[in-house]
Amino acid sequence: MSAAAVCLTDSARRRSQPILEQLVQSRFASRLFAKDDTLWGGSAADEAAIRLGWVDFSSEARDVLAQVESFRSEILARGISRIVLCGMGGSSLAPYVITHREGIELTVLDSTHPDTVRAALTHDIEQTLAVISSKSGSTVETLSHRAAFTRAFADANVDPADHVVVVTDPGSKLEASARAAGQRVFHADPNVGGRFSALTAFGIVPAGLAGADIERLLLEAEAVRPSLMQDSLDNPALQLAATVFADLPERYVLEVVESVSEPWGLGLWIEQLVAESTGKDEQGVLPLSLPRGAAPTSAEPARVVELQDGDAIGAALTIDSEQAIAVAGSLGTQFLLWEVATAALGHLVGVDPFNQPDVESAKIAARKSLTSAEDSEECWVPAFAGTTVSGISCKSGEHAAAADIIAGLKQAVPSNGYVAIQAYAAPEGPCSGPLERFRSALADAWDVPVSLGWGPRYLHSVGQFHKGGRPLGVFLQIIDVPTEDLEIPEGESSFATLMRAQANGDAAVLRERGRTVLRVSGATTVAALDQLVAAVEQLGA
Repeated sequence: MSAAAVCLTDSARRRSQPILEQLVQSRFASRLFAKDDTLWGGSAADEAAIRLGWVDFSSEARDVLAQVESFRSEILARGISRIVLCGMGGSSLAPYVITHREGIELTVLDSTHPDTVRAALTHDIEQTLAVISSKSGSTVETLSHRAAFTRAFADANVDPADHVVVVTDPGSKLEASARAAGQRVFHADPNVGGRFSALTAFGIVPAGLAGADIERLLLEAEAVRPSLMQDSLDNPALQLAATVFADLPERYVLEVVESVSEPWGLGLWIEQLVAESTGKDEQGVLPLSLPRGAAPTSAEPARVVELQDGDAIGAALTIDSEQAIAVAGSLGTQFLLWEVATAALGHLVGVDPFNQPDVESAKIAARKSLTSAEDSEECWVPAFAGTTVSGISCKSGEHAAAADIIAGLKQAVPSNGYVAIQAYAAPEGPCSGPLERFRSALADAWDVPVSLGWGPRYLHSVGQFHKGGRPLGVFLQIIDVPTEDLEIPEGESSFATLMRAQANGDAAVLRERGRTVLRVSGATTVAALDQLVAAVEQLGA
């Protein structure tokens, strides 16, 4: 029995067949696993040459696993029972999915909202181990979290050297700082980019320390690897890439749903992998991870990807829609399959899947915002429910109503477009439910793809596509102003200031690229969201 399966309708198979044959004839799979850095063109070769370590992950992964198992025994003996992962993008989403599958507790801190950071710092701090994951060693969010945890451990009279471990590339500034502080360092493979790092130290260390069965994960990936290496029409990764590419550029949105008894959250990981790898040069593919129970749209730019676990392979895979794709396999299988398919998509689309040129632009803009007057170039007007709003036309001195924002948002959505809600709020806080209701209300009323991304997490995920991919998005930032800020120890700003600067920076770059950005900010976000939902329902389709 195959370790993976891709199920298509007959017409989808016919449309994708010539592309699949092209991939097979060009020997894409075997060249990829031979680390052929010319697959994405001459301009991408230098980057590709140092980013293909993930194709033969097994040996290094098992070396890391042995270190993790030994260190886990050590920390359990010291009474450490809570693992907090501080990381962004691929450095946090893969461990989240791995532990989520097994129902193992892992606190993932990838937010700069003061309420979220404060909650992570004040819960069982004496029994906590903070895993600081950053490939470059310079990720501002992660370094800020490290500083906050170092202060919290010291305040609790526990030695930070015993409660902080670092995962980073060899030779990074973070490694030097960690070793100077007496902290344990796990090396990541420098030849693997962050979003392709699920089966490397970035996935293994935090998930393994939390107690996940990493041996099982690696066995699953190793089992599917031989079929993914084959230049064959039966290669499931090539089938997936060919099918997605066949409907580009019109159907560029993948609405991802999980048909497993307990969803793993795999769609969030697929978002960052595919969107950041392909969303460049006004091209690419945008996956949207739908929450459990949410209905996919019937919108023109979208098709549905249904994720099924390995148990579905033995049964007859069925799909309900002409625009659906079913992908079945265990978690380790899915990780490697999607990585290969994404590399193939980059080849087909004609982009470098290993760079992220537009992510850095938002970082630069955020740093500029930190050192300038906040929102100095933007006109905010009083709005509903104790909020302010920008990005819509409003006469001087007038208030904006919820209906004004919804009408402005709807008018801005282009043909074949999508809406992205960018929420700078606490992901586990009181805004979570209302934000999801708002997302669903928009998608149901307008029948357009609507994403919900948490800032700054989305900046390290779909943010690349927002700025560099198809220029068809309309963006609504929801900025929850915390009632109490939190200082970044030894830093030049607070977490609330950093969060606001990240929102400002992304909005500025999006507008420079010609995207429409509406912004709502205030301390009464839940009430504001209720009014936005009511306005959507009143306005209707």
